[in-house]
Amino acid sequence: MMDDPLTARPESNSEVVGRAQGIYASASQSEVGFLMVLNFAFTRGKYNGSNLSVLGRNTIESAVREMPVVGGSGLFRFARGYAQASTHSINALEAIVEYNVYVFHY
Repeated sequence: MMDDPLTARPESNSEVVGRAQGIYASASQSEVGFLMVLNFAFTRGKYNGSNLSVLGRNTIESAVREMPVVGGSGLFRFARGYAQASTHSINALEAIVEYNVYVFHY
């Protein structure tokens, strides 16, 4: 399970705009890869009260990973698109991952 700060930029002093919440499970025997169910829950700014849902395979050692956006709520109701993830840093206790999200919504 995860419930981590969602920031505007990957730097440690960046403004917190919400929470990244979800679960992950191992999805590979030969590499570090997870099946991720992730919600980006926004608590500040223009998207306050809205969320985006992402579901997909996330292979941590790949430079860029692509996962589908499968829905959302609030301003992101009926959202569809994809998220590209790239890891900035990783250690035994935490990772800093940047998500660029491209989404269509109504």
